[in-house]
Amino acid sequence: MSKQNCLKDSIFRIGEIYAVNGREITIKVDKNKNLSHILYQGQLVKNVSVGSYLKIKKGFNRLVAKVEGELLKENHINEDYHSQEDRLFRFLIVKIIGYFDGSMYHKGIKEIPLIGDICYLLDNEEFALIHRFAAPDEIAINLGHIISDENIPVEISIDKLFASHVGIFGNTGSGKSHTLAKLYQELFAKMGQYKKFKETARFVLFDFNGEYSSNDVITPSKTIFNLSSMSGTKDKLPISLDDLIRLETLSILSDATEKTQQPFLKRTIRLYNRVTQHETYEEIENHFKNLIKKFIRDIILLKDVQRERYLLDLINQILINGLTEDWADKSVFDGIDLYNTGSIHIIGTKIFLDSDNYDENINRLVLSSMLEEYKIPNNPLERFVAFLYLRLIMDVVENRANNEHIAPVVRRLESFIADMPNVFDVSNDTDIFKGNNISIINLNDLKIELKKLIPLMISMSLYRKHKVKTKGSLRFLNIIIDEAHNILSTQSKRETESWKDYRLETFEEIIKEGRKFGVFLTISSQRPSDISPTIVSQLHNYLIHRLVNNRDVEMIEKAVAYLDKISIESLPILPVGACILSGQIADLPIVMQVSQLPLSVQPKSQTIKLSENWVDDECNDEYEDDDYIDDADRDIDENL
Repeated sequence: MSKQNCLKDSIFRIGEIYAVNGREITIKVDKNKNLSHILYQGQLVKNVSVGSYLKIKKGFNRLVAKVEGELLKENHINEDYHSQEDRLFRFLIVKIIGYFDGSMYHKGIKEIPLIGDICYLLDNEEFALIHRFAAPDEIAINLGHIISDENIPVEISIDKLFASHVGIFGNTGSGKSHTLAKLYQELFAKMGQYKKFKETARFVLFDFNGEYSSNDVITPSKTIFNLSSMSGTKDKLPISLDDLIRLETLSILSDATEKTQQPFLKRTIRLYNRVTQHETYEEIENHFKNLIKKFIRDIILLKDVQRERYLLDLINQILINGLTEDWADKSVFDGIDLYNTGSIHIIGTKIFLDSDNYDENINRLVLSSMLEEYKIPNNPLERFVAFLYLRLIMDVVENRANNEHIAPVVRRLESFIADMPNVFDVSNDTDIFKGNNISIINLNDLKIELKKLIPLMISMSLYRKHKVKTKGSLRFLNIIIDEAHNILSTQSKRETESWKDYRLETFEEIIKEGRKFGVFLTISSQRPSDISPTIVSQLHNYLIHRLVNNRDVEMIEKAVAYLDKISIESLPILPVGACILSGQIADLPIVMQVSQLPLSVQPKSQTIKLSENWVDDECNDEYEDDDYIDDADRDIDENL
């Protein structure tokens, strides 16, 4: 060993092993190493303390331990001391966390040290080595630096981070939105130049508050959908009709019962698919009209006044939605009298409709003229509502269902579907990326029901299609959900239990099975305690900002197996932008400061400065003058 190394070892020596109890090691600190800093080659080196790391040499092995506590013990054997301080010995309580193998650091226990083994401080190279979460041959991104040392960057392997499920948690104002933007900004800056990345990688970000929808956030090369529940909005989300009209989705939206209402929805979907299989609009319209004509005859000949009146009213609701404004004041009841016996009399004549004279007199009714002029809606969603009413008419006439049981489902679905044409573009082209490999879906201006529905439908649609595509080639999909507690919450008073269960089961399937198909989930939330514990526990890597609420801290402590006691206790006091990096990617939990993005590419999540909006410009000038005077007075005082 060279003289330089001997000198370094003597200066960096901390003490020796005093006791071994499994992973927990007690180190007796040398008397001359109780200062806060050590001088080495003209530089101050921070001495060992709680939360820091040290090296234990056992033969040719270099073990790494983390300090978890320290204590003082009094020596009662020898009473002859120069001072009272000489009685006390400082001890460190440490735990083995890893080891060095050449120039590589590995997590885990290779060996347990022996009593008497020497302990040392880590030098800068060793310290940086355990904080680099990427192999030398891996592409890495720089997220920031160790909070205790700005000279030690935190570099993370792209392979390990983005091929995993990631959780970003933190209270409002802690910097979690900035961290989410930083992650993907660095990824696209590093990989956006490669053709294969553009061809095989897809990212979709659900933006609940419109924070990531600016042109330059994450990357300028992205597709943005600014959705709104208002009619006439420009952006509409392309989606296939099969993704909208699914038995599971319709059952959940309408809260349909299993034994009566779900079979009705199934019959409606079957009827819709059978009629709309015709290629042209005219063929679909003619088939639909012929079905209505058939059941109008059955209704008029029922001889049950209550059922007749109800069913004719349903016919009226279908027709008025497919007629021009010229027919706005018309009704199927115009020109007829409906008697308590169920007989229908044509006003102005002596004709009572029956099976014998029906065919020759039906064209006298306003009902026939309305049906002749009726145009089935072009929009597939509005068309499906018409089929819901038609199926209800068919079931009531054929005594398959009671209208009192089925009508509430139809009304609920009609109300829900009414907003969908403003949001969805139902077509064969369902590509939401439009030539880019990242799509931002801004949900800020949507009703709460659509905010929960759209991420569920789009995620499930992309997941199903992705599973099929990946069978022949490698493709990757990252689903990013900001403010994830909005759709992954285990508690909600706005929805039924069946809707909540379906929503959670969908995302739980993605997080459990998605990795084998190349589908990964990144979630960000200020309330991790509201999110399904199954989802939180299935995440692979965590970036945890300041959390103050006890329930949130307890949730993280239970779900994240990689956090130690010191990290848990530091959560409520983390500064803005600082977070604890933990998980499979991190060989040990570290507290890091995320580097700040340029203002032009930051998400719109900055804390509002009220004083800038409340104070007049003239007053600002006065305050600036006062500040100048204070600075001048301070300079005078210092000179004096």
